[in-house]
Order: sequence, then structure tokens, then C-alpha cells
Amino acid sequence: MTRTENNGGGDPARTIATLWGTRQLPRRGPKHTLTSEQVIAAAVELADGDQDLATLSMRRVAESLGVGTMSLYTYVASREELLEAMLDRVYGEAVRELGEPGDRDWVEGLREVARANWDLCLRHPWVLQVFTGRPPLGPRSIAKYERELAVVEGLGLTDVEMDSVITLVRDHVQGTARRRIEADRAVRRTGMDDAQWWAKAGPALAEVFEPESFPLAARVGQSAGEAHNGAHDPEHAYAFGLARLLDGVITLVKTR
Repeated sequence: MTRTENNGGGDPARTIATLWGTRQLPRRGPKHTLTSEQVIAAAVELADGDQDLATLSMRRVAESLGVGTMSLYTYVASREELLEAMLDRVYGEAVRELGEPGDRDWVEGLREVARANWDLCLRHPWVLQVFTGRPPLGPRSIAKYERELAVVEGLGLTDVEMDSVITLVRDHVQGTARRRIEADRAVRRTGMDDAQWWAKAGPALAEVFEPESFPLAARVGQSAGEAHNGAHDPEHAYAFGLARLLDGVITLVKTR
């Protein structure tokens, strides 16, 4: 099971200064050979390669940049602050993907919000290891939230309902993306895809499983397995769940 981390662990004022580019580097001491953006980019590259945050450390980031570990603290004060900056950097990708609000239909706009978050999770699986219990403080994070909210602006929803709709979409995406990523990890860990695994498990289960004792599980499980070519299809779960979720939001909007 992958390790979960929390955002907001660093000093808030210092973190905001780093994220918004207002932090002043020390004038005394060794000459500055890097920038904060280079340090953050190197950390994102390492996390993407590992697809995991467990092995991310200031030492590894420093080694990838060819500098001493202590020199990194000139640019980013802590690992917690670095993690916050990494999130803000990759959230900028979703901002670009969503683009400026236009004349698009709001339902299609929510589909685009879902797809931008889905793509973000699959490009950077480690973001799902960060529990964002506190609001991200960076400019790209806030810009992402702004563009997501713009999709449901003017529909007659209250501000709380607007926030809840966007949260609902993102939570659905993150849940199904996590299943997709964990399934990929299982393949790498076991060296078997679902078909290969079932080729081994199926005959053993058939020796002990009595369909008449579990008629619903036998019937529905077989139908789903044949449809998905496996026990679960994350892409189907993403699309099916999003469609049902949008049905509910459409009903809510109609009451306005």
C-alpha cells in the first residue's frame, strides 16, 4: 500500500512566499547556481519516474541536480514545502488544459474538468498520495479552482453548491484513477495482467465455487467479467460514474 502524505505541513507564510515567488534568497554565502523552479522541476521528474513519493528526498533531488543536499534549503526550506510546490507546478498543466472559459455547454465543461483531472492523475500518479486536507496555496492551484468553478457559474447554484459540484467531480475522478493506477502497479508487481492472473485463479476457484450457492454473484460477476475482460475496468468506471454524477447535477440545476 502506497504511503499517503498531507499537504500544508510547512510554515504557511514561508510556503506562500516560495509559491508566489516573493521569497528573497540570501545575499550572503555561496553564489546561487540554481533557481527554486529548477529544484521543483527536478523533484517532479523524480516523483514521475518513481510513480511514488516514498523515495523522494531532498538528498535525491540534490543528487539529480549535482549539488549538495544542504544547498537545496536555500531555495526550498523543507520537503513539505517542496511537496506543496510540486503540486502547484503540475496543477498548472490542468489550467492550460482547461483554458479560458468560453461559450461551451456547462455539462461539457464538467466533462472537461473531469478529463483534465484524470489526465493529471495518470501523468503524475504521486498526486493521489497527497491528501489535500488544507487548501493548496499556490497561484496555479488557485487558478485551477477558478477555471473549474467558472464552468458552473451562472447556473443558479449557491456558492457552496458550486464548490460541492466541483469537489464531487474531482473526488470521483481521483477514486477511479487510483483504481487504475493500483491495477497497473499490480501488473508490474506480479508480472501478470488480469487475463494471465485469471488463467491461474479460474481453475482453482472452479474446484470450490458452487454457482447455485451464490446465483447473483455468479451471474453478474460473469457478465461484468466478460464485458470488462477482467474483474474491473477503470475506464468504464470513470465514464459510467461521471455520467450518473452529471445526471444528478443536471437535476439539481433544473430545480433552479
